[in-house]
Amino acid sequence: MTERYISIANGDGTLSAILHSPDDVAPLTNADTGVLIIVGGPQYRVGSHRQFVKLSRALASQGIASMRLDTAGMGDSNGIKTAFYQQDEDINQAIAAFFQHCPQLKKVALWGLCDAASGILIKLNQHDPRISGVILLNPWVRQQHSHANVMLRHYYPKRLLSFQFWRKKLAGGMMLRLSLSELWQTFKHRYAKQYPDTETLIANEQNYVKLMLRGWQQFQGNVLVITSGNDLTAQEFLQLCNSDKAWAACLADAQHQHIAAANHTFASAKWRQQVEQCCIAFIKQP
Repeated sequence: MTERYISIANGDGTLSAILHSPDDVAPLTNADTGVLIIVGGPQYRVGSHRQFVKLSRALASQGIASMRLDTAGMGDSNGIKTAFYQQDEDINQAIAAFFQHCPQLKKVALWGLCDAASGILIKLNQHDPRISGVILLNPWVRQQHSHANVMLRHYYPKRLLSFQFWRKKLAGGMMLRLSLSELWQTFKHRYAKQYPDTETLIANEQNYVKLMLRGWQQFQGNVLVITSGNDLTAQEFLQLCNSDKAWAACLADAQHQHIAAANHTFASAKWRQQVEQCCIAFIKQP
């Protein structure tokens, strides 16, 4: 395996990436498919607990080339940082560079955790025949109503049943009033309007979840979704899929691996290796 730095022209600036190339890809299955790791923020290409580095090395050990990208304004990439729902151009430039430096590639799978997974789904609104698959880990679908629903189901019940919580709050009347006010606001947000009335294709904070769904619906490639059991972001995503028929249909058509004990970033060797094995099997499938 070789690892080398890649500088990618991107408008008036440059993007930084690390390319992982297997030593000998010819005899290995699906050597023509590479994995482009899109990094969410605030984060850079190494990843929490070096997750992205270890993933790329695991892929290379199986003959799969990969590239870890710093998006504009993050890590060693210059330029102005944009929101995750406005990173289509960064992804386009990275794919082009990946193919240029790895001429054996015919296809690419996009890999993203949290808001990087969300950005990938938004990117799928633009048809790109180079993209054969996507790997989505704990996609970010934060909306007022959905976050409130998750908090009411998964966070507040644990807090309200905690003896230490009540002892602390009852010791200070102001703190108790603030907590009850916060709970009431959360309850109201649960019933907020789900989607804004907009058909614009320009992604923004109000419509990005709608565009994620649209991108997923029109994608013809393979999809792998990996979710964590110990993560509110994953719970919010799964709850959306349980409550919305369109999201449910997309998830039903995808390959889904749920790691019940894992936290948001799969921060243990066991959980990380499970992710690696799932990704390798996904890329190597016929």
